[in-house]
Formats: sequence, C-alpha cells, structure tokens
Amino acid sequence: MGPRSTRTLTKGGATERGRAHFVPSLKSDPTPLLVSSSNAAVAFFARRELLGVDAGPVSTLWELPEARTIVARQKRDGSWRYPGGVERVRSREAYDQLETFRQVGVLVEKYGFTRKHAAIERAAERLFSFQSEEGDFRGIYGNQYATTYAGAIMELLVKAGYADDPRIDKGFRWLLETRQQDGGWAIPLRTVGVRYSEATDLARHPTPLAPDRSKPSSHLVTGMVLRAFAAHRVRRKSADARRAAGLLAARLYERDTYGDRRDASYWERVSFPFWFTDVVSALDTLSRMELETTVSSIPLALQRLRRLQRADGTFGYRLMKGKDKDLPWWICLAVCRCLKRWQLLRPMG
Repeated sequence: MGPRSTRTLTKGGATERGRAHFVPSLKSDPTPLLVSSSNAAVAFFARRELLGVDAGPVSTLWELPEARTIVARQKRDGSWRYPGGVERVRSREAYDQLETFRQVGVLVEKYGFTRKHAAIERAAERLFSFQSEEGDFRGIYGNQYATTYAGAIMELLVKAGYADDPRIDKGFRWLLETRQQDGGWAIPLRTVGVRYSEATDLARHPTPLAPDRSKPSSHLVTGMVLRAFAAHRVRRKSADARRAAGLLAARLYERDTYGDRRDASYWERVSFPFWFTDVVSALDTLSRMELETTVSSIPLALQRLRRLQRADGTFGYRLMKGKDKDLPWWICLAVCRCLKRWQLLRPMG
C-alpha cells in the first residue's frame, strides 16, 4: 500500500525535530505522508533529505525484498535481460544494455545502491564495455551516437560513485565536443535528417553520422545530457553546463525542435527513475545546478506544479512506466527535493 496517514515519528524514544514546513507555494505539505510511508525507501529518503534527520545507513535499503529480487535477476556478465524486443529495431545485446540502464536506475535512485555493492560494480563494468574510443556509450541506437542515453547512463554512474573515474571524464569530454552551436545537444542523426531505420543500417552507414552543429538543439536531449552534469559536483558548476541549463530553463513547456516526443504535453508525462526529459526531471536538474527560480520558464513550471497538486499531496502528472504503485509518491518526493534545494521547503525547529 502507499503512504499512510500522518503520525508522529520517533527515533530512540524522542520525537524527531526539524519537521519540514512549506511556504505557500503548494496547497498542502506532503512531507508528513512521505515520512510515514509504508514504502520503506520513500520514508528513508524523506526523513534524510527533507527533514534532515539520521535515517540510518542507506545500505539497509539494499536488503529490501524488492531490491534483492532485482539483484537476483542480474546475469553473470553484469547485465539484465530485456523482456521481448524486435530484432529489426536493435540487437539483443543493445536491448540488454537498455534494460541494464533501467535496472541500475531503479537500484541507484530507489534503493541508494552505490559501487560498494557488487551488483553495481558488475553492472557498471558492463555499461562501460559499451563506451567507444571516442567516449560515447554506443549500441542502443545501433552504431550511431546516442547523446540521450550517454548522458542518462553517465548520470547513474556518477551517482553510484564513479564521478572520478577517468572513463566518466572521457564521456564528459565527448559530450562537450558534440554540442550544437547554441550550447545544447541533439541526436546527431536527427540533425542531418536521416531516419533511425536507415541510420542503423551498417551497410549504408558503417560509421556514426556526425551532427550538423548549426541546427538547433533539442530540449529532450539537452535535459537528458544535463542530468549527468547536474549529478557531478564539479561539472555542474562549469560555464558550459550553466549555458545549457539556461537553454533548458527557457524551453519548459515548449514544443521540441525535433520529432521525438515533440508535443508540449510530454512535459507532464513523468517517470521515476527519470528517463526522458519531463518537467520534474528538468526541475531536478535546474535546482541541482542552483539556477534561480526567477529564470526563464521556471516560475511557470512552479505555478503549474501548485495547480496540479491533489488533496493527498501528490501531483496530477501523467505517470509513465507506472507499474510501481507508489510511483505518485516517488514523483512527490522528487518534487519536494527540488523545492528543498530552492529553499521553498524550510525546516522548523
């Protein structure tokens, strides 16, 4: 079941202090329901990150039944097997790379796994095996550059403890080299007008298509790439990252330049762990990078956030990949993290 009704939390016989209190940016404060959730992981992160109290070692979450089930399904080579797939779209190896990205996302984002756990070490090495000499992570788009998944995979690896790994540095260098002239990113094959089915035909395109950097960037791609920069304590402060963040902030609720998830409605089709760029993942990135809430379209997104809040504290976004019954509360927690960083969620003594 989802989060239970509000109750007083105690630790060591004493009432926990530092309860969060919202300024009037939301209709109601969802924190009490988050910290009292029957989902142990939601409650753990809410207590630690919203209330600032000692929730214990994150490794306790690694022993939860859901996490152990995911680990048990890992293959010996460090990957997870993708269920199904269409051979003409991508290879079995590429599908498994995609599934490995997905399962690492769940372990890292929902259960706080790091490279200290053997499953993450194995998975990281498997993902790094797809890194090309140039620095990108290749395979999900065949032999073509996948700026989207390169950024998203690097985000998870950084969060898992690989921020100082030279392979991550190599990936960042590649991302910076493949930017559009406006400072954002796009999928290279889209910038030259080649269809995916044609681009992945090795007989026609044996090498990756270089981007036309004169074309505008895509907020879908820029948002996914920036998540890697936002997760990195040093890279997030760079002028290049902040320039791209300004582009993302200016495009909230706009249609994308290219055909992938172009319609503005995709901004409110959200998921957790984050996958594509949506309004919650974008606000998470922009708040991590400490952009002011007055920048570009951020005020619009925050106003929309308030209007979409339900009576139970959750938000009326359309949930994608929503098999997790507690997904509304994970999204709610992600929103609260953004507000906390922007000091719109303030602790009371």
